[in-house]
Amino acid sequence: MAKKERQNSEDHGEPRQYDPNFKGPIHDRGCTDIVCCILFVIALLGYFAVGVLSWSQGDPRKVIYPTDSRGQFCGHKGTPLEGKPMLFYFNIMKCASPLVLLEFQCPTTQICVEKCPDRFMTLITAHAKTTDFEYYKTFCQKGVTQSMHVTEILRDGLCPAMLMPSKPFAERCFPALGLSGGVITVGNNSQFDEGDGKIREAKDLLDGVKNATVVIKARHVVMKVFEDYTQSWYWILLGLFIAMVLSLVFIVLLRFLAVVMVWVMIILVIAVIGYGIFHCYMEYDSLATVPGADVTLEELGFQTDFTVYLEVRQTWLAFMIILAVVEVIIIFLLIFLRKRILIAIALIKEASRAIGHIMCSLLYPLFTFVLLAVVICYFVVVAVFLSTSNVAVYKVFNDTECEHSRKTCEPANYSKSVMKAECSDSECLFAFYGGEDWYHKYLIALQFYNVFLFFWCANFVIALGQMTLAGAFASYYWAFVKPRDVPTFPIFASLGRALRYHAGTLAFGSLILSIIQIIRVLLEYLDHKLKGVENKFAKFFMTCLKCCFWCLEKCVKFLNRNAYIMTAIYGKNFCTAAKDAFFLLLRNVVRVAVLDKVTDFLLFLGKLLIVGLLGVLAFFFFSGRVEAFVKAAPTLNYYWVPVVTLVIGAYLIAHGFFSVYSMCVDTLFLCFLEDLERNDGSEERPYLMPESLCKILDKKKKTPEAQ
Repeated sequence: MAKKERQNSEDHGEPRQYDPNFKGPIHDRGCTDIVCCILFVIALLGYFAVGVLSWSQGDPRKVIYPTDSRGQFCGHKGTPLEGKPMLFYFNIMKCASPLVLLEFQCPTTQICVEKCPDRFMTLITAHAKTTDFEYYKTFCQKGVTQSMHVTEILRDGLCPAMLMPSKPFAERCFPALGLSGGVITVGNNSQFDEGDGKIREAKDLLDGVKNATVVIKARHVVMKVFEDYTQSWYWILLGLFIAMVLSLVFIVLLRFLAVVMVWVMIILVIAVIGYGIFHCYMEYDSLATVPGADVTLEELGFQTDFTVYLEVRQTWLAFMIILAVVEVIIIFLLIFLRKRILIAIALIKEASRAIGHIMCSLLYPLFTFVLLAVVICYFVVVAVFLSTSNVAVYKVFNDTECEHSRKTCEPANYSKSVMKAECSDSECLFAFYGGEDWYHKYLIALQFYNVFLFFWCANFVIALGQMTLAGAFASYYWAFVKPRDVPTFPIFASLGRALRYHAGTLAFGSLILSIIQIIRVLLEYLDHKLKGVENKFAKFFMTCLKCCFWCLEKCVKFLNRNAYIMTAIYGKNFCTAAKDAFFLLLRNVVRVAVLDKVTDFLLFLGKLLIVGLLGVLAFFFFSGRVEAFVKAAPTLNYYWVPVVTLVIGAYLIAHGFFSVYSMCVDTLFLCFLEDLERNDGSEERPYLMPESLCKILDKKKKTPEAQ
């Protein structure tokens, strides 16, 4: 027996030995993982340099204002086009080309205009009358005069061949299509003159309008969503405040009702499975007199209509056997693990007491939220400036066959170029934003660096919160007399230790996690690219890779979390702390499994309760389903905007509060395991665990007060 214990000790590490000088998180500690700390600082400086470079090169106006064929912004203040906010297409019919969906650009001249045309008119008819031509000229490029011949104007692409009544949509002019007597009309006419005497049907405009709006429709929706936020923001804030209050109430109740809540949850699980067994038996019995229900699954074979299987008695018999086996396993686990469940409940209650003595820990998620908000805002700003730091690229667009089609061109002298001479009907139009110099060639690498540093910084902030809370709650557990011996301001003391001594450890753990996360992002990107591939092996292999890295990320998060707890207590580097935490948990693997699942499920129920209550209340309030709320509720375009916002916000708030609770439970659990290894309950080596845990474990807690 002794030999077996020695072997187990060698395999799972040496148990902690009694140390009379150990009083919780040690104060005599040094800096850990210095190399990784230096690497993180260098990476941050590089991140700042990327931000400065993107700010100097980027131009967010490219995603705010419509751009004409010369790459100029319509309606931008301080420019010659300030008074021309609308974008006008010379020939909207060309927007029906499939290339629009590939290049996000219509192959027709586009200019900025003061307002959209409101009448039918062709260049030929307008050229004959001075007043009409003055109006028509507002939709032409500069330099057009009535003395120029119509064929010359059309050849050089200076004016559209025709105008038609249009309406502005997302700062762009689109034909004013309507429906009269089941016939599609434009400007109350079902036909229009294309400008060369050819009559076209109004319905022919549909494809052009559809493709031209495929990208900008999203902007219209965004504007409506923004309008809804301006109408409902105060109600959203009130709902988030209610979510915060409910989270606090739930945590307080959990301190007094933890036992009841856990056992009710267990009983409900057993009852639900029991009902499943009863339902399967009733279905099995009801099919006894149904002809053909006695056929076996083997005889039935594979059927694409799965409801067929529900008409077979053997299916319900199989379900009943499976559920019965699961029920028996759960009952036996409860019998054999009843003491472990009691330990979990006792730790949950102790976590409530710890949070009660360190109330400022409930405010710490606000600090984490602010830091994460800074990281996210910086990432978004850099991403926007990087994506808009390209220069305008012009390409050749034409109707007929041309060898220069889609080649890069210069609009300033294109009319006298060789390309124009060889392709007379071609035009040099703005295509997209890009570039050929070194900066634009490495733009994708800079975006990748931005994403990677975002993951690293975000994980660092989360890790800092975990280590800070772990140090504070460890101070509470190892206090000999609670709360007298708990240090003053334990949260601030723990935060100071984490930043002063263990920034490198935090950077090391978050770096490992960030590498895995960036690999998962790349896998998602590859999977998106392979969606059209019919190779089933490639799809299977990609799915397996995604699953493996998902599992790896979960394992690393669990390992990091416990490593930060050990570092907060003992001040060791990441690898040593991770090893010690892993072996400590391995020596108590049954307790770990039970506690982790019980607490996770209990906290999940709490989150679900808060989110469900807020979601249901918000739905009935904003949707107007309840008469009492109709007058108070704001008028919205989409009532789901505040509802979804409240649900997400309530979950984040509940997650913030319960993450403190979860971190407290994990920290107390590791301290509890070390307490069992360090001490034996004697007067010289008394347990520091609460009385409830001592009673469950049949341990005697001898303290000065008990003597």
